Parts: sequence; C-alpha cells; structure tokens
Amino acid sequence: MPTHSETRRLPFDAQQMYDLVADVARYPEFLPWTAAARVRSVTPQQDGSKVMDADLVISFKLFRERFRSRVVLWPEDLRIDTEYLDGPFKHMKSNWAFTPAEDGCDVSFFVDFEFRNKLLQKAAGLFFYEAMQRIVRAFEARAEELYG
Repeated sequence: MPTHSETRRLPFDAQQMYDLVADVARYPEFLPWTAAARVRSVTPQQDGSKVMDADLVISFKLFRERFRSRVVLWPEDLRIDTEYLDGPFKHMKSNWAFTPAEDGCDVSFFVDFEFRNKLLQKAAGLFFYEAMQRIVRAFEARAEELYG
C-alpha cells in the first residue's frame, strides 16, 4: 500500500492554496494524468464543513479509470479530507492542511491507496514516488500561475 506524506513551505497565502486544492473541477487543467473531473454535489454541513462528491478520470497510457470520492472541505480550518467511494481502488484517502506562515504557508499532504488490480498496484509501486513529486509540483506551478 503506497503512502506519501510531506510538508512544504510555499510563498503563497494559506487561503489561496486551500482554494486551489478545493477547486476539484479544474484539476484536468493542470494535474498530470487527470483526464476529467466532475463535481456531482456540494452540501454544506451544520459543522461548517462542505461535503463534495466528485468523479475523477485518471488516464495513463492504456490505463483509464473513473473513481468517485467524497471530499470534506473545512474552510475554517483550511483542511481537506478525501475518502474513496467507488472505482479501481481497494481503498484511497488523502488529507491536505494549509497552515499560515510568516512568508507564505505550510502545505501538508498525505495520501494512502491500494489498487484492486494486483498488476496496477505493482506498476504504481514502481513509479509512485516520482508520480507524487509530479503531482505536488503541478499544484505549485498552478499556484504560481494563479497567484505568482
């Protein structure tokens, strides 16, 4: 089960980075291997969070899969939690946290997943670290483009 966790200091406001990551519908514009995204619903909760159900289509060479996630947006805490609902994974979850800092913000990211298909899981293990680095760099480049 690949997992990845890191925290980076970025020269952008924590609210800006939260807004960028929360804008799931725009992922195909900049995120590697993301062929399509559709936000099915966003439902405000009494605790101040918003629950978003969204579909992403991931495409890499011959592999193309849709998966559905439940994304819990915590605007007051500048936190985003994602839970897998349906698709090619046995499980998948990710968490983002955005902490204001004197010269920008600290962005913390965690992901843990496992594919149902053993062949896909093995392939994912081979390029997992590089893929995570490309994804993180894509968010950084998007922030530079939007807020730079």
